[in-house]
Amino acid sequence: MSSLLTESDLIHEKEVVWLENPSGLDYVRQALDKTKRRNTKPPYARDGRMVGYALLDEDASPDPDSGLYKRRVFFLLPHDRDSLPDGLYREGAPGEAVDPRTIAPRKPGAKTPRSQSGSVAIATSAP
Repeated sequence: MSSLLTESDLIHEKEVVWLENPSGLDYVRQALDKTKRRNTKPPYARDGRMVGYALLDEDASPDPDSGLYKRRVFFLLPHDRDSLPDGLYREGAPGEAVDPRTIAPRKPGAKTPRSQSGSVAIATSAP
């Protein structure tokens, strides 16, 4: 799922748990994953690493067909800017990338100049 999440996708989020300090990251990728539980660390099966996830409140109900909860997960892939600052995303960012400073429970993350252009690009463009 892309970064184009809406608040209605996140109405049962209670808390965002960061596994890494997000202040040093220009962006994180976000996705809605289906998990068995609403309030534990979800499994992670992508390349790269999970840097955070959402916990759901007691009112969250699993999907009636699958029995799974939809939860937001934040992650980075091996070729993202934090690991390869001169790589593919030296400038620009993947479609699902948002600035981690804009993430809060029940609030979708936002794209910012920092997430889209990088802190180096912003620093060099300042007057």
